[in-house]
Amino acid sequence: MKGLCVCLGLTLLLVGCDKNEVGDISLGAFTTKDIKLNTLVDPIVTGVTCHVASIEADLSLSDPSDSSISCRQTGEITSAMIAAIDKSKSGDVVFKKSKSIFFKSMKIRRVYDQQSQTLMYVSYSTKETSGSFKHSLSTVPLWGTQAYNKFNTSTL
Repeated sequence: MKGLCVCLGLTLLLVGCDKNEVGDISLGAFTTKDIKLNTLVDPIVTGVTCHVASIEADLSLSDPSDSSISCRQTGEITSAMIAAIDKSKSGDVVFKKSKSIFFKSMKIRRVYDQQSQTLMYVSYSTKETSGSFKHSLSTVPLWGTQAYNKFNTSTL
């Protein structure tokens, strides 16, 4: 019975549809790999939406580590939102998705660059692949938002 539950759980993980998925591009008739397009709204800075493209292999125990990210301002960004985020150099993980039953995941981390008043979003894999940790970067400047401090950038 336990083996059946594990098998069923793995099947659901491999074929389950992500509620944030907005696109699915087949890489061809003779492959089980697809490019999945997901959307993510930052849970604290809700005026930022990120789109992530990553490869998923439906019949594999591990998805490739490659991904790309693009983030844009899609709504209001306030000073209160910026005040609520982690401003350390390592920032906050705002999204995490399992990419393997072998402890590999894709994470998106928000880091705030105080000097340029810019939010940086880094998409990265937690496992080394081909001698490299795969990653991608997108930035959202606060210029033109309520959160932009035009008088003194050191007070943020």
